[in-house]
Amino acid sequence: MRLKKPIVYILTVFSLCLILMYIKNRHVEIDSETTKKNAVQTTVSNSNNTVPNSAEIVIVVVSCGMRQQETLNLLKSAIIFGFEHRLKFVLMTEDNLMAGFREKLEDWSSIAKTKFTFEVLPLIFPKGNEAEWRTLFKPCAAQRLFLPAILTDVDSVLYLDTDTLFVSPVGDVWKYFRDFNATQIAALSPEHEDANVGWYNRFSRHPYYGKLGVNSGVMLMNLTRMREFKWNLYMLPLYKEYKLKITWGDQDLINILFAYYPDKLYVFPCQFNYRPDHCMYMSVCDAPNGIQILHGNRGYFHSEKQPVFSTIYRLIEEYQLGTDVYRNLVAPLESALSSEDIQHTTCGKISDKFLKMFKQTFKENIFYYDSS
Repeated sequence: MRLKKPIVYILTVFSLCLILMYIKNRHVEIDSETTKKNAVQTTVSNSNNTVPNSAEIVIVVVSCGMRQQETLNLLKSAIIFGFEHRLKFVLMTEDNLMAGFREKLEDWSSIAKTKFTFEVLPLIFPKGNEAEWRTLFKPCAAQRLFLPAILTDVDSVLYLDTDTLFVSPVGDVWKYFRDFNATQIAALSPEHEDANVGWYNRFSRHPYYGKLGVNSGVMLMNLTRMREFKWNLYMLPLYKEYKLKITWGDQDLINILFAYYPDKLYVFPCQFNYRPDHCMYMSVCDAPNGIQILHGNRGYFHSEKQPVFSTIYRLIEEYQLGTDVYRNLVAPLESALSSEDIQHTTCGKISDKFLKMFKQTFKENIFYYDSS
């Protein structure tokens, strides 16, 4: 009878130890499963994440030759319509233009209400074919093809040709990153809306994206995904194979690549890359929310063929940053676009589409940039 209590005691302690060990092991298993689950969720989230840091929009422009003033006008339009975001400009240019760009952007940063930073970088082309790449189509236009390898610390950018202008909030086009699926690495707009006047479907001697091709003047680029895709490794082989068949330089190479990999491209609507072709014969771009990025390709910002383009360019050029946008830009623009010289042209007949986002963004008696 004396041994009974110690035996019971030992058995009780042993049972408690087993229970504690089970609880501990079970806790570790649960923690391990939770960690694995979180790791999987994190991996999926990171691999599918297409939305760059919305606090900062990175705009890349490449400028050479006589394009300095055109480039500055584009950047000014971004400052005017970028007031809801922090902007970063990455400007790649020739050595002799770098100081002038820096001086002007420093001046603007002291008076503009929109917060922006900037980098002015030299041109960088692959060694061995540098001279050939520099002169492809237009001076230094091919620089954009190598951005994934140059801007290695940047996740995503909005690339723009120098002959473009923002006529709506900058964030409106940046939002399309959110619509990328898991495979898409870039976004462009169609080259044409009407097959009857399409260039690629009638004249191209090389593969191109979709039925009518895409225009590369406005391009959203997820550089992280492009690096994972090994984008740069495709450029030289494509150029060597098709160099005698391409007309539009870097745009043709981009079309060729996405012809082979159509799942890699997202297509956004024409109002974010609105060109004279959309209205010079008849209106072929619906633009229900108005025109949002204007592209004056083929020199239309500097000619009177369709004066609505040159008028918008001139009034943005004349506008002084830091002053009221409605009073000093929107009102004069509305008056100018109502003139007979513009209204009798085919593009001028839809001047309301050109004005819509100006008027919607900057309303009368709201002094967005009143320096007082």
